[in-house]
Amino acid sequence: MVLSDRDYRLIEAIQDGLPLSSRPYADIGARLQMDEQAVIERIAALQEEGIIKRMGIVVRHHELGYTANAMVVWDVPDERLEEIGEQLGAQPCVTLCYQRPRRLPEWPYNLFCMIHGRDRGRVLEIIDEMIASHDLREIPHKVLFSGRRFKQRGARYQ
Repeated sequence: MVLSDRDYRLIEAIQDGLPLSSRPYADIGARLQMDEQAVIERIAALQEEGIIKRMGIVVRHHELGYTANAMVVWDVPDERLEEIGEQLGAQPCVTLCYQRPRRLPEWPYNLFCMIHGRDRGRVLEIIDEMIASHDLREIPHKVLFSGRRFKQRGARYQ
């Protein structure tokens, strides 16, 4: 797919986020001299061609009052990884749940769950409740609370 100057301007217009309005694509179109439907169709075409990999929301949890953010890392037996991952990922308190390879011998953990909370004590209670309700007492884990924030943003295209 050959990108036009308009495509580059469109990508530049969306890479820092969509406008917070009831019709963000219309707002972008007005800036680029395109109508709303043309913006929507062009973004869809760029996604279909793999130029834009995905679009999503970047939630800034800290600004919403969620300052007790914990990554729970688990050393799940491989034969139970899918089962336990699905159980934990379905919990309302879990915002991310994904598998990563172990890095033995230093790092035995292969399942990661992110939990955002307003209070560290409550987050620890929630984790204890998850362990009890899913019978995970025998699964080794660590709770890693965020100590530093980095700027969150979407993908940047050159």
